[in-house]
Amino acid sequence: MPDLTEEEYAALDKKWTENPPKPGPNGTGFFARRKAVLAAQSARSITVDAFTADYLFNKAIAARKTPADIIGEMVQKEIAAVL
Repeated sequence: MPDLTEEEYAALDKKWTENPPKPGPNGTGFFARRKAVLAAQSARSITVDAFTADYLFNKAIAARKTPADIIGEMVQKEIAAVL
């Protein structure tokens, strides 16, 4: 990434000096909201045995999808069956 010019440094300094991030009570501040957004976007990791991993991998290749798509479809079917 190229270094910023003096004008770009000055513009950023002015922006954050005049509009500093404001922390808020109970997680309503800038950094708390940003952390919540990133947490909502992140995925969780699980561990599966080798047989299950191979099954998901082969099924995903055959369907031209990702293993995450295959798992999502399986979960949706299970939820639909319960409802």
